[in-house]
Amino acid sequence: MLIETPTHRPGTPETTTTASRRRHDDAPDTAALFARMAALEEGPEREAVRDELVTLWLPMAHRIAGRFRDRGESIEDLRQVAALGLVKAIDRFDPSRGAFESYAVPTITGEVKRHFRDRMWALRVPRRVQELRNKVRVARRELTQNPGSPEPSVADLATHTGLTEEEVNAGLEALDSFSTLSLDAELSADDDGYSLADTLGAADSSYDVVVDRESAKEGLRRLPERERAILYMRFFEDMTQSRIADHLGISQMHVSRLISRSCARVRDEVLGQRAGNRGSGGTSTAA
Repeated sequence: MLIETPTHRPGTPETTTTASRRRHDDAPDTAALFARMAALEEGPEREAVRDELVTLWLPMAHRIAGRFRDRGESIEDLRQVAALGLVKAIDRFDPSRGAFESYAVPTITGEVKRHFRDRMWALRVPRRVQELRNKVRVARRELTQNPGSPEPSVADLATHTGLTEEEVNAGLEALDSFSTLSLDAELSADDDGYSLADTLGAADSSYDVVVDRESAKEGLRRLPERERAILYMRFFEDMTQSRIADHLGISQMHVSRLISRSCARVRDEVLGQRAGNRGSGGTSTAA
């Protein structure tokens, strides 16, 4: 970008000269190219001018991407995001509104920031919580920028940001949500070290037993009295089929068939009831 800089010596008439000075080496003078592209209709020629502009301004996009290095994302991916922001800036720029660099820098920077906001969270949190996190992070940095400054309390952060203490706590929790910790991560350096997974509870199979037992109650109540008695003797009194047969004066084969038929009937009723509940949106009626 060319900038006019007035120069004069004390005691001499003031004169104005044009000095060719650029803010950055990666800010080329492309005003003529933008004017040409604006005058062209959609087509190969306009695409060629657009590609040339992208090539000329790409070093600036890479420089902006470099500001965000060491934040958990590779520099190659950041450059890709910045290049996307550059293309958007070129497509939307109006040459009559001023210098391209003034428009492109915030556009590219915003694109990179949106990438971090929307793509880099290992644990997805609501946009509102992300904003609270950013406010709390900035406030902590401002309150501790002087050497020897103590770690600000929740009340200090609330006063500095104008947030409530509840909102500050939500922002503080979100500070640790940007990245996640593997369940295999060691939490102790001792010989008997344990991982994060070791501290988590396991599913209790007893819950499934309770659910199945409650589901089977209605079906068991609808069985004939003799079949209920056979099931009770077999599964609650732990009697063998032979003893049950002797007790009822029937054959062991008959006892076996009655047990199989009763269990199948109860099971089919329970499965049918669950299927009906799912089909009706989870509602059920008592028998």
